[in-house]
Amino acid sequence: MKRDRVTAFTDGVFAVIITIMVIDLRPPHGASLADLMALWPVFLSYVLSYLYVGIYWNNHHHFFHLVDQVEGAVLWSNLNLLFWLSFVPFTTAWMSQNEFAPVPTALYGVSLLMPALAWYVMFRVIVRQQGEGSRLLRAIGRDLKAKISPLLYLTGIGLSFVDVRLADAIYVGVALMWLLPDRRVERAVRETEK
Repeated sequence: MKRDRVTAFTDGVFAVIITIMVIDLRPPHGASLADLMALWPVFLSYVLSYLYVGIYWNNHHHFFHLVDQVEGAVLWSNLNLLFWLSFVPFTTAWMSQNEFAPVPTALYGVSLLMPALAWYVMFRVIVRQQGEGSRLLRAIGRDLKAKISPLLYLTGIGLSFVDVRLADAIYVGVALMWLLPDRRVERAVRETEK
C-alpha cells in the first residue's frame, strides 16, 4: 500500500483528537477576568496537549516522507500509536478539571509515555520493513530524544506523587525538546525530493 492512504487516515485521527480536546474548552460562567482566570488549568493543559499532538503529527508527516510502501506491520504500529494518542484528550480533561492533582497528573504522564513507546515501535517496524540501508534509520541515527523521552515521562509520573509542578515541568521540557522537527529528517526528505 502507498503511504498516502496511511497519512490521510492518520491526519483525520489527529484532527479528531484535537477537536475532542477543544470541545473541553468552555467559556466561563461569568463575564469578569477573574472568571476567565479560574480556567487557567484547563487552558494550560489544553495548550500542552495541543503541542504534543502537533509534535506527533509533524514528526509523523516527516517520517512518512521517507516511507514509500506500507506493509501490515507498519499499519498496525501506526494504529497502536493512534490508539495511545486518543487517550490524550481524556487525561488532559481529567488533569485540568482537577487542577493538576497527583493521580490525574500521573495518568497524563502515562498518556504521554505510551505514545512515545508506540512511536519507537513504529520507527523500528519501518526500519525493519525498509531493510538494510533504511532511509529512515540513516536520517534518524541513534535518535537520542526518542530514547530519553520515555525515561523522562517515567520520572514525571513518579514525581506526580511528590510535587506535581516538577512532573509538569518535565512534561513541558520534553515537549520543548521535540518542538522543532528533526533537521536530519528534514534534510533526508529534501534529498529524496530532488
